[in-house]
Amino acid sequence: MATIKLHGNPFSAATMRATASLYEKQLEFEFIMIDMKNGEHKKEPFLLLNPFGQVPAFEDGDLKLFESRAISQYIVHEYADKGTQLISSDSKKMATIRMWMEIESQRYDQAASKLVWELAVKPMYGLPMDPAAVEQAEGMLNTTLDFYEKTLSNSKYLAGDCFTLADLHHLPTIHYLMNTSSKKLFESRPHVTAWVADITARPAWSKVLAMQTNLSDK
Repeated sequence: MATIKLHGNPFSAATMRATASLYEKQLEFEFIMIDMKNGEHKKEPFLLLNPFGQVPAFEDGDLKLFESRAISQYIVHEYADKGTQLISSDSKKMATIRMWMEIESQRYDQAASKLVWELAVKPMYGLPMDPAAVEQAEGMLNTTLDFYEKTLSNSKYLAGDCFTLADLHHLPTIHYLMNTSSKKLFESRPHVTAWVADITARPAWSKVLAMQTNLSDK
């Protein structure tokens, strides 16, 4: 039995981020489905794993973690000799990777997650979209993607010529936004477009999306 357990929902962006890390590292793990529609993430026993009631939660033996980016960083450091590297042993390269991870969480995701909520999640629940919120978030994302386009004109990936955790962390929101009107923000930038096509075609990411398909088919 796998010692690694991931508690989450395949449609949760944060869960997808952690799952992608596990698949990239080619690790065996047990996925424990949390029924968010029925509020399982807000009840015990899940609250014993994450007191904030958010997915995912993670276990590796006696270690318990939550917050998807913390989980992914643990995975790539603890299992550095497995699968795709995703980090670097070179301190300068690793500093660049960490910088881009901060850009993703503090700048890119602030706007991208808002757009996912307005354009992808709200329609599923029949909630009205807030045009002002969309306009503001698209403006923020536009500015950020200008910097991405400039960077990607000189390197294949954000932190250099190798796929790293900095790129992986973007995958869930990109997946949802490319099915909304906000995809124009990516498609209007040729180097960003090429980057998106590359990272979304990775076999590990295909496995993440297959989890959604398998759940939908049941």
